[in-house]
Amino acid sequence: MSCPICGKNTEPSYRPFCSRRCADVDLARWLNGSYAVPSQDPEDAERAEQEARRAASKPH
Repeated sequence: MSCPICGKNTEPSYRPFCSRRCADVDLARWLNGSYAVPSQDPEDAERAEQEARRAASKPH
């Protein structure tokens, strides 16, 4: 099996990845929304817009 991030052989302790670095790259992609499935549902767009406004109005 090859690592889905870089293509090298996997390490059993990091499977399905080859290293901690590639596992972290994959986690970062999940967290920043790179793996999100696009939606054409207008309700999803409206909800996302509301959440973005709410997040932007919170004090840092």
